[in-house]
Amino acid sequence: MTAVLDALAAPWEYDFWRRALLVALLSGLVCGVVGGHVVLRGMAFIGDAVAHAVFPGIAVAFVLGTNLVVGGAVAGVLTALLIAVVAQNRRLKEDSVIGIFFAAAFGLGIVILSAAPGYGGSLESFLFGSILGISDGDVVSVAVIGAILLLATALLNGRLVAASLDREQARAVGLPVFWLDIALYVMVTLAIVISLQAVGNVLVLALLVTPAAAARLLTDRLGVMMLLAPAIGAGGSVLGLYLSYAFDLAAGGLIVLTLTGVFVLCWLFAPRHGLLTRPRGRGPAAASRVQVEVSS
Repeated sequence: MTAVLDALAAPWEYDFWRRALLVALLSGLVCGVVGGHVVLRGMAFIGDAVAHAVFPGIAVAFVLGTNLVVGGAVAGVLTALLIAVVAQNRRLKEDSVIGIFFAAAFGLGIVILSAAPGYGGSLESFLFGSILGISDGDVVSVAVIGAILLLATALLNGRLVAASLDREQARAVGLPVFWLDIALYVMVTLAIVISLQAVGNVLVLALLVTPAAAARLLTDRLGVMMLLAPAIGAGGSVLGLYLSYAFDLAAGGLIVLTLTGVFVLCWLFAPRHGLLTRPRGRGPAAASRVQVEVSS
C-alpha cells in the first residue's frame, strides 16, 4: 500500500504535473457535463466539427503570441453562430452547412499556421495535445471558462433537455429553441477549446462524447447520467495522465484510451443495458428508454 501511495504522490513534486492534472480534471468534468447534452441530441458530428472550427482562432493566437484558449473560443463561437444562422434556410440540411463551414475553418487554420515559424512542431501540439506544456495562464483560462460552462449548464439544463427531446413541443410551450441551439453550440465550442491542450484537436471528440455515452449505458435516468458523465470524464482523464507518467507515453492518447476502456466495460457489463447482463427478451425500444424530469 505504501508503494502505491508513493507512486501516486511522486509526480506532485513537479509544477508541470500539477498544472496538467488540474486541466485534465477540469476538461473531463466540463466535457462530461456538456457531452451529456451532445449524446442526448445525437450531435456528435457537431462536436467533431466544432473542434475544426476553433483551429483558425488558435492558429491566429499562436502567430500573434496571445492566449490560445481565447483565440480558439472567439473563432469557434463566431463559426457556431454563423452555422446556426445559415442553417435556418430549410433547403440546406444542418449537417451539410456544418460540414462546409467547419471544414473551411480547419483549412483556414492550417493556412494561417503554415506562415508561422516552427510550423511542424506547433501543428503537432495542436492536433495531438500538449498537456504537460500548459502554463499558469492556461490553467486560469480553463478554470474560468469551465466555471462559466458549469453554471450555464445548471441554469439551462431543463430547457436544453426539452428542446432535445421534442423540438416542436418545446416551441409550442414557448421555449426559444433557436437561442437554445445557439447556447448549446457555444457551450460545446468552449468545452472543446479548454480541452484541446489536454488531448488535441484530433482526439477531443472522445473527451466530449465517450464519458456521456458510457454514462448513458449505466442509467435510465437523465439526472443520474448528467452526474455520472463528468465523474467518468474527470476520473478517466486523471487515470490516463497517471498512466502517461508511469509509462512515458503520450498523455492525450492514453486519456482517450482510458475513457474508451471504461466505455467498453460499460457496454459489456452495465447492469441493465450491458451486452452480457441485459435481460433476455428485452426489446431495443425498452432498453433505450430514459426517464427524464424536465423543469421549465
